[in-house]
Amino acid sequence: EYGLQHTSDDLKADRDFVMAAVKQNGYALQHASDDIKADRDVVMAAVEQNGYALHLASDEMKADRDVVMAAVKQEGFALQHASDDLKAD
Repeated sequence: EYGLQHTSDDLKADRDFVMAAVKQNGYALQHASDDIKADRDVVMAAVEQNGYALHLASDEMKADRDVVMAAVKQEGFALQHASDDLKAD
């Protein structure tokens, strides 16, 4: 479906592997390890490909202004997944 659900946990935690996957489909972030979901570069690539991928990112990334802006630029409705502080901004 999104490319990572049937891969090993090692690959789900492999930054380069997940980066390649999210560049093809931002929703591949769904199956990445928690550490990868908090990796700014990987999350940025995911939301630039699909803004809705923001809801799959770590809370820290949902509070990162640049990541949220990239997500919203790609898909305006992604703002609903931003941190409350950024939504109020």
